[in-house]
Amino acid sequence: MTRPRSVWLVAGEDSGDQLGAKLMRALRESAPDVAFGGVGGEAMAEAGFASLFPLDDVAVMGYLPVLARARTLLRRIRETAEAARHARPDVLVIIDSPGFTHAVAKRVRKAAPGIPIIDYVSPSVWAWRPWRAKGMRPFIDHVLALLPFEPDAHRRLGGPPCTYVGHPLIERLAELRPSGAETQRRETAPYSLVILPGSRRSEIERLMPVFGQALEHVSRTVPVEAVLPAVTRHRALIERLAAAWPVPVRIVTGEGPRYAVFRGARAALAASGTVTLELALAGVPMVVAYKVSRAEEVIARRLIQVPSIVLPNLILAENAMPEFVQAECTPERLAETLAPLLAGGPARAAQCAALAQIDARMRLTDADTPSRAAARIVLQAAERLPD
Repeated sequence: MTRPRSVWLVAGEDSGDQLGAKLMRALRESAPDVAFGGVGGEAMAEAGFASLFPLDDVAVMGYLPVLARARTLLRRIRETAEAARHARPDVLVIIDSPGFTHAVAKRVRKAAPGIPIIDYVSPSVWAWRPWRAKGMRPFIDHVLALLPFEPDAHRRLGGPPCTYVGHPLIERLAELRPSGAETQRRETAPYSLVILPGSRRSEIERLMPVFGQALEHVSRTVPVEAVLPAVTRHRALIERLAAAWPVPVRIVTGEGPRYAVFRGARAALAASGTVTLELALAGVPMVVAYKVSRAEEVIARRLIQVPSIVLPNLILAENAMPEFVQAECTPERLAETLAPLLAGGPARAAQCAALAQIDARMRLTDADTPSRAAARIVLQAAERLPD
């Protein structure tokens, strides 16, 4: 009788916790007796996971917050690696948050080199600091990629073996795709325009004034109803900034209402980020914008090495979704590009045709899901089977 497989999962923030919970469920489908250990949050706890310590201890973003918590972070890195070395799991899966999880993986590889280590979510080596790919090889055995172009990027950059397992949004297509009535709503004036100024306070403060002026320009020529899905923790800030807009906007919060807005939206004005992939899968034509501080711009120009900051453009290998960054991010330019997407015509038709290709680029087999695809590779590593 074989012993139960032991899989250690180490997440470093909420998004990794969500991935970890889905992976746990998929692993149990194939290996009901699998035992788990490591670090996770609420979603993994609901799936039956006992974390070594609260995820909030390490879920820190930004240079200053990391510096302020440096002592705690270093202690938790040491504790996690030591616990993994002592437990000797069949496989260690680190999930995103490379600042924390890669530090754990390096210590585990040094102390227990026989434990296979899988990195679930590739760092953005294709966008900036490409040398990180090759630097991962000594302590990462396999990378599970969420984006279809990432395996080629790792091959080109000398990174570890990498397999595309699919983005978790693929599992939510039913929530993103419009019904017949919602599709009809997209064609009916006044058109629903969804406005997405970002999820971070700095993004919101920089983009809200520009987006408000762009909305005013658009509303002069195209009948629109503006809807803004707000991050709950920033709703008060967004309401205050939106109060200064000359055109009213309806503000909603929560994931369900946001996806409902996407399903009925004629077009979107969005900050660059994962939300552009959500919009693309929902078939919403978009204009994408972004602004950072002058210091961040100087750093970004030196480090970023991609032709677009828009994920759907990178997946399609063409700049089908117009983007306006820094000095180009003006109300006039945003409005000039957005109006034809709302009114209809060649620009809208071209972008809709490009969006229609997203499914083919991101598709897995009909019976597969990203979680199951990831679980297969994890179990192969746990069983010491070849890929």
